[in-house]
Amino acid sequence: MSARDQEREKIRALDAGADDYLTKPFGAGELLARMRVALRHASQRKSGTAEALFKIDDLDVDLAKRLVSVGGRAVHLTPTEYQLLTVLIRSGGHVVTHRQLLKEVWGPSFAERTHYLRVFMAQLRHKLESDPARPRYLLTEPGVGYRIRVP
Repeated sequence: MSARDQEREKIRALDAGADDYLTKPFGAGELLARMRVALRHASQRKSGTAEALFKIDDLDVDLAKRLVSVGGRAVHLTPTEYQLLTVLIRSGGHVVTHRQLLKEVWGPSFAERTHYLRVFMAQLRHKLESDPARPRYLLTEPGVGYRIRVP
């Protein structure tokens, strides 16, 4: 939580590893909702309901160890890039809307900032795709959102 409301401060904190960022003043309802999400994610990890390994062609993601590799070579992702990738993986190949991705990765106050999504998806494609202009893994559903191709 922070009283800092400048966008660059929020981005810096998220890129440095924060899972979420809540700017003061905030409502108790929003805080409780964010806590429920964190508890739900922790519960999924603990119970093992979250699939630990994701593999498609030469892309390997070990969710338990937070390791990503392409063609056997480790790929470094920022915390935000990694979180975006895991949301897509956990969607099981279903389309995730722009709004859903923004809420899951950046929080409810960013639900309309689609430019964030475009920038980070481009970064992810450059790191994971052999030809980012013709993606094989991270697919765009024009006007709707994104999905990951599943095996």
